[in-house]
Amino acid sequence: MSTLTTPHIDVHRGGDRMKTRVAWLDSKHSFSFGEHYDPENTHHGLLLVNNEDIVSPGQGFDTHPHRDMEIVTWVLSGSLVHQDSLGHSGVIYPGLAQRMSAGTGILHSEKNDSWRLAPEQGGTGEHVDPVHFVQMWVVPDESGLTPGYQQLEIDDELAGGGLVTVASGLPQYRDRTAIAINSSHSALHVARLAGAPEEARVTIPEAPYLHLFVAHGEIEMEGVGTLYEGDAVRLARSGGQRIVANSPSEVLVWEMHARLGAQ
Repeated sequence: MSTLTTPHIDVHRGGDRMKTRVAWLDSKHSFSFGEHYDPENTHHGLLLVNNEDIVSPGQGFDTHPHRDMEIVTWVLSGSLVHQDSLGHSGVIYPGLAQRMSAGTGILHSEKNDSWRLAPEQGGTGEHVDPVHFVQMWVVPDESGLTPGYQQLEIDDELAGGGLVTVASGLPQYRDRTAIAINSSHSALHVARLAGAPEEARVTIPEAPYLHLFVAHGEIEMEGVGTLYEGDAVRLARSGGQRIVANSPSEVLVWEMHARLGAQ
């Protein structure tokens, strides 16, 4: 476990993120990723990747490999088709939790599944809508695990407006976790906060490491101030702060009880 003993809070503005832009992809990276490397910004706790991607209609990531990583994908709008070398396939859309355990090695592709109505329904049959999603990678407890895949619809739980545990390996959330990850020190929580005051506030957990990401909207965070879409806060030996939405918002919170190299 970490030896940090004093609270520490860092605000990272969305506009300062590293960016990858090609004809079909607009990607923003919270941590070093691909050709974008900053030795001072490689991870927080056990979270190595927090990429916000917008993929153009009919496009996507062709088949590529992963190994020894727990990968959670959270769609904000549109839909994304997953296919992998173990025969798993599924369409991921807002409110559906998805996890892929890369383990000893897996190949997969992710493509934009948004499209216009088929010709017999009065449309052109062409893809027209982008898909917007956040993909997050956390380190598993051990390498060489059996690859796996899981997805589950949790839209009804999110409609309640509270902080919903979406993916977790932490034992305290075992009875209320949507999907399991092979990281016994990590959990992802998501809150959809409406504009009405009584439905627009939650309190984040306390943990050695926390990563809060504003996926949509605008919030006020106790002791921090206003956070806008794309902003993130990295906390160490902290938590318990209240967040209040200024507009309909969606917030992703990683709770981590270890850091890379110190599980």
